[in-house]
Amino acid sequence: MISARPAGFWIRAVAALIDFAVFGLVQLSFRLIGAKIVGPDAQSVASFKPIATFFTFVVFAGAYTTVLHALGGQTIGKLIVGIRVVGGDGGVPSLGTAFLRHLGYFVSGAFLTLGFAMAALRADKRALHDLIAGTRVERQPKPDAVEPAPPSLPAETPAGFGAP
Repeated sequence: MISARPAGFWIRAVAALIDFAVFGLVQLSFRLIGAKIVGPDAQSVASFKPIATFFTFVVFAGAYTTVLHALGGQTIGKLIVGIRVVGGDGGVPSLGTAFLRHLGYFVSGAFLTLGFAMAALRADKRALHDLIAGTRVERQPKPDAVEPAPPSLPAETPAGFGAP
């Protein structure tokens, strides 16, 4: 059995940037919906920006990371770069573990983002939120090249059904 390689800091950072682009698209869509509901001056409503930001970066981001990690171990960013989150048993994390990992992001970012930088400094490439939740991020193994099957031989025809 081939053991999976841990995903390092930079590949995880690229995955996070892709996910932040998704969050940006969601926030843009919230703003467009708000403009349709409130009118074109939705940006001038004092409470609109904080509400859109809260829903994007707290509610949506929490649901996005928790549910996608619990379903398949990957967000869109992780899927694109070929990494996935696994639990202590090597399988997909449970919903509770995925939520705990999401809460751990706030702890990782609290002290000058040193919790995220731990992935660059530790030999096992685990960040603080991984340690809190008991997860790790692995590179997905590349699928082995499959050799094409040899051409099949023509089937023999049963007696009485073939040519004389």
